[in-house]
Amino acid sequence: MSDSLVIIPTYNEKENISDIIDAVLALEKDFHVLIVDDGSPDGTGQIVKDKQKHLPKQLHLLERKGKLGLGTAYIAGFKWGLENGYDYIFEMDADFSHPPQKLLELYSACHNQGADMAVGSRWIKDGDVKNWTTDRIILSRGASIYVQLMTFMPVKDPTAGFVCYTRKVLETMDLDKIKFIGYAFQIEMKYAIHSLGFKIQEIPITFIDREKGVSKMSMKIFKEAIVGVLQMRWWSFFHTYQKKTIPS
Repeated sequence: MSDSLVIIPTYNEKENISDIIDAVLALEKDFHVLIVDDGSPDGTGQIVKDKQKHLPKQLHLLERKGKLGLGTAYIAGFKWGLENGYDYIFEMDADFSHPPQKLLELYSACHNQGADMAVGSRWIKDGDVKNWTTDRIILSRGASIYVQLMTFMPVKDPTAGFVCYTRKVLETMDLDKIKFIGYAFQIEMKYAIHSLGFKIQEIPITFIDREKGVSKMSMKIFKEAIVGVLQMRWWSFFHTYQKKTIPS
């Protein structure tokens, strides 16, 4: 039994899904993979099912009907991971924008260095992006600075989606209180963990824009993050993300 589960949400990722699964499972540490597929019409789910025949213990699949949002996909994956006994639960994209080898450093930050959450960061020393246009870099850096100013979080890349969580963090949080299901979900999770007093550590990564498939990024997503931060801050004045009963 592995102690680590990598959650990969998918929608129309047939070009990437088999290769990303193979890349994660080929690492020197034993990771398990959970694909959360939102009814991809391109057959992504069937590709995973075919691979499961040869990897019944390492590869798992949650199928959902229709596009229900990135945040709800991860929340469903978190709950599945906790129910099945994993101590370290990861978020990762299917398109190789997150380098699989860096899973080992995220794991080490939590397992060996005392972090409660480890973030693969583009905007710290030795972090970088490749194949991005100048306007996208400006937009992403600007969004990150805006979030830091509004939340006072010591996280340089608050919109990052390459993350390791410890079991303790996810059990302490009331996951049903996470409000956002799109791009702002990544910000809210970090804000919730920071507000609960947990340690967040950033690991430098080089984010490489996808080569196969269609990007889900849009201006609408950035606008959601801008408005979402204001809503999140207002909500946090009156509520907490902590469960009423914390597991011993």
